[in-house]
Amino acid sequence: MKIKSLIIMAGLSAGIVLTGCNASSATKGGIIGGTSGAVVGAGVGALVAKKNRKKGALIGAAAGAAVGTTAGIIIGKKMDKKKKELAALDNASVEEVEDQNGLKAIQVTFGEGGIKFAVGKSDLNAAAKANLDKFAATMTSGEDVSSADITIEGHTDSTGSDAKNREISQSRANAVKSYLVSKGVPASRITTRGLASDYPVADNSTKAGQAQNRRVEVYITASDDMIKQAEAEAK
Repeated sequence: MKIKSLIIMAGLSAGIVLTGCNASSATKGGIIGGTSGAVVGAGVGALVAKKNRKKGALIGAAAGAAVGTTAGIIIGKKMDKKKKELAALDNASVEEVEDQNGLKAIQVTFGEGGIKFAVGKSDLNAAAKANLDKFAATMTSGEDVSSADITIEGHTDSTGSDAKNREISQSRANAVKSYLVSKGVPASRITTRGLASDYPVADNSTKAGQAQNRRVEVYITASDDMIKQAEAEAK
């Protein structure tokens, strides 16, 4: 029993080290895909949801089966390349996250001068459109993630009723989707979600904080097609 306990502890420690170390995202994607099974909705998805609010539980294709180690590495490399391209965008913060399959995904949040909204509004201003023009161009160029899924989440500040905020946040996400589609991003790749004021990134008791919370976040995740292609390449 003592030896068994030590083995279990070693396994847990290895998982903690892999999470904490600055390993390459491609390798990390492969490790997650191969060792944990990367099964939808359970295990990794639940852990990621705790680490990154709701992200792991909600974003990513419903693959329905384990994604192999090599396929995870292939997807990780493709996401790495696209992340570097997106990092060149103005007024955008680009972060690495994980989807519900435990695979590498990308979060794009536009900062000051990016996609911001007036109180109770979902209209895109000129600056927002200029930023989305560049984002759309990046997402329609190259073959690496040309079939990736895009999830757009709309957010509000905490003023107003929850029902109204959900309506506005959905309208904000839809406005971004409509604009991206007009710039050549296939509508079939895009999912929208209105999350009202549930996930603030700043203090809603201040005007400055409220302005930051009136936003959209964009997630790029491996689609079913990308997963199938990676599995085929891995054979």
